[in-house]
Amino acid sequence: MQGVFGTQLRGMVLCAGMSSRLKDLGAELPKPLLPVCNHPLASYALSLLRGFGITEIGINLFHLGELIAETLGSGADYGVDIRYSQETELLGTGGGILRMADFLTHGGREPCVIVNGKILIDVDLEAVLAMHRITGAVATLVLHESADADQWGAIEVDSDGRIHRMLGESSPLSPPKRLHKCMFTGVHIVEPSVLERLPKNGQSCIVRQGYLPALREGDVLTAYVTPGYFFEHSTPSRYLQGNINALRGVAKLQHVPGPLVGVSARAQISPRAVIRPPVCIGAGAVVEDGAQVGPDVVLGEGAHVERGVHIERSVVFSGVYVRQATRDAIVTRRATYPATANGSTV
Repeated sequence: MQGVFGTQLRGMVLCAGMSSRLKDLGAELPKPLLPVCNHPLASYALSLLRGFGITEIGINLFHLGELIAETLGSGADYGVDIRYSQETELLGTGGGILRMADFLTHGGREPCVIVNGKILIDVDLEAVLAMHRITGAVATLVLHESADADQWGAIEVDSDGRIHRMLGESSPLSPPKRLHKCMFTGVHIVEPSVLERLPKNGQSCIVRQGYLPALREGDVLTAYVTPGYFFEHSTPSRYLQGNINALRGVAKLQHVPGPLVGVSARAQISPRAVIRPPVCIGAGAVVEDGAQVGPDVVLGEGAHVERGVHIERSVVFSGVYVRQATRDAIVTRRATYPATANGSTV
């Protein structure tokens, strides 16, 4: 994707959170590595950026960052070139971006594209960039309409996409009578001028210390409200639901890191086992006689389901041996985490 002056835009995937809402699961594996249909969450962000020609990508690291770098490597497997930024203290969304700002903005000459590493989203980044160019915005945020927008920190926009209110604060411009409440998806195009507002050292938030001051001063902040799929995976229940959404085809994505459903040709499935779609069964997985897998089950590479065991509505990590009936759970090498999916698609 070409920048305003013809330079290739660069992107960043935010991966430095603490994964605290995942509790013990987050202590075992950082959120960007949680597998959704056997692909790490962060790989969906890489695939989205790659799908729109953004191949030079920064990733910030903190909690279990070495696992993220080891898993994603140079980015070659995803058709991108990754540059890592290891944070010795958690810098927040603003500080993390600022630390990579020179790389991301080509030395302050170009905007950059930011994607949160915990989401799945279907959005036309070309259309977002077009809106950004036309409006002359200092930032363009990808939003999603939601009845729960207030719970997530509502952003209020007019019918032309101009942001008037954010987190309870307003622009000095007189807003129209009708504003639409939306939630921020964590995808945005940011101009260097916003990054210059952030504190030069320590932790900062791109919204509270970048966008809110810009809004108060009347700078143009625009919103692209995507009609496509959007889901974030911050809790065990939401993570399980996100896998189920992908298995059932609710997560309609144009750019994915690989197949989301089906049985690998390298899996070993007993002819006396029962497979009830939708499932995603990875290479080297073993399902013994009399076992029943599905519906709504993801088995990681090398996972093993013992004879007669029934699994439903669950995610089983790679290499895990399942010896007992499992439903509504995430099964890792360390533990089985109960996780009741709530049927949500937002």
